[in-house]
Amino acid sequence: QVQLVESGGGLVQAGGSLRLSCVASGLPFSSIAMGWFRQAPGKEREFVATINWTGGSTYYADSVKGRFTISRDNPKNTVHLRMNSLIPEDTAVYYCAARMYGTTANPNGAAHWGQGTQVTVSL
Repeated sequence: QVQLVESGGGLVQAGGSLRLSCVASGLPFSSIAMGWFRQAPGKEREFVATINWTGGSTYYADSVKGRFTISRDNPKNTVHLRMNSLIPEDTAVYYCAARMYGTTANPNGAAHWGQGTQVTVSL
């Protein structure tokens, strides 16, 4: 059974930073790409960042490029999302994703999702 467990969300002021983590189990973590998506109230879930299986290639939505960094620790089955210079528009539930649909550079969904972690950015 695949499990993706996120942590690290919270309330932060604009300009601040947070680091999200996702621990995966039940899948060949070191052999697959991983990703982060987010969903704001009243909006569709959207792609944020992905990383290939080696960690050598990363992709970002234009809205977070230069501010967010995705990374992975294969021995620990963990993927991280470092978020800097947060703005109120980043407020959303953030989801870890595995076995994504589409391409690694531009995924449009996933077979497996975590439960989500709330990130709230205040002015």
